[in-house]
Amino acid sequence: MSKKQFTEKEIELLSNNRYVQSVSSKGVTYTDEFKRIFITENEKGKLPRRIFEENGFDIEVIGIVRVQRSTSRWCNANKSGVLGLRDTRTRKENSGRPTTKNLSLEEKNARLEAQIQLFRAENELLKKLDMMERRLERNE
Repeated sequence: MSKKQFTEKEIELLSNNRYVQSVSSKGVTYTDEFKRIFITENEKGKLPRRIFEENGFDIEVIGIVRVQRSTSRWCNANKSGVLGLRDTRTRKENSGRPTTKNLSLEEKNARLEAQIQLFRAENELLKKLDMMERRLERNE
């Protein structure tokens, strides 16, 4: 965590950015949307500092160390897929230990439905990537 703490004015400035989920004197929580935008732009070769600036962040306020650490954290999380970028602290699902309680049939069904949706989304993503690769091969 960065040693720089935000002033009330900086907190207000950051909280007005649409890509900030929450901000305190010690840290900023970015939206999942911004993380996806960041990864996409970064993979295209855009520098992290520029991505932050283009999305309304003042680097002097945030600090370059936060930008660098966010970059490292998000790039590592992205290796496990887009869902690795999600902030699970405020949601019902948790990225920690799996639950050991006995589930009702409705809960089991809901989990299986969610898993099916995840597999479908992954399948669609893979199809799109395959199509893009085929287009690139044809154009070469």
